Amino acid sequence: DLFGSVEPLLPSLREDGVAVWVLGAGPYPPGVVALQELLDAASEELEPEDVWEPEDMNDTCLYIFTSGTTGLPKAARVSHLKSVMCLSFYELVGASSRDVVYLALPLYHMAGSLLGIVGCLGIGATCVLKEKFSASQFWDDCRAEGVTVFQYIGELCRYLVNQPQRPGERQHGLRLAVGSGLRPDVWRSFQQRFGPVRIVETYGMSEGNVTLFNYTG
Repeated sequence: DLFGSVEPLLPSLREDGVAVWVLGAGPYPPGVVALQELLDAASEELEPEDVWEPEDMNDTCLYIFTSGTTGLPKAARVSHLKSVMCLSFYELVGASSRDVVYLALPLYHMAGSLLGIVGCLGIGATCVLKEKFSASQFWDDCRAEGVTVFQYIGELCRYLVNQPQRPGERQHGLRLAVGSGLRPDVWRSFQQRFGPVRIVETYGMSEGNVTLFNYTG
């Protein structure tokens, strides 16, 4: 749907050596790679094991493009070891297989994919996967789905605190919120308004060699 906005820029992108990939069958102008055509042409046979099997757990598993303060997102290398370690994330913060995790974060980033999805797989928890976060619908969703754990980024909690007060805001089963980027004032306002929800802040999600946890605000 957005290709029409990019098409006038194709000559300058080609001059700069920027490849343009489009999810769709096309046809597209020369120099544009139609990803769907490549997928359709790809063999369904598995590659030999020596092609995809890592030599050790420190080999690269994937790249996460992190948003930063120094320009455009940059690729952070995530090893197989770190990916596997994410299986234990929710257990470390006090969740279990009995929990229902609310996840409305993008799956192309660490918090949504490895901590969220892989973390749920690690403890066998139920994941409520939302296509888009809605501050006005959040507590209704929590009640309807029996949500007990909320995976956030700081702004989501601020959106909730800034919503007009509604009846029944403290009538929910949410007991744990875990994420990063939560300001201290929003932390306090969130707990004062919505009840004694335990909050755990994480630091060093994507690039960090060590992950730190803040339990106290």
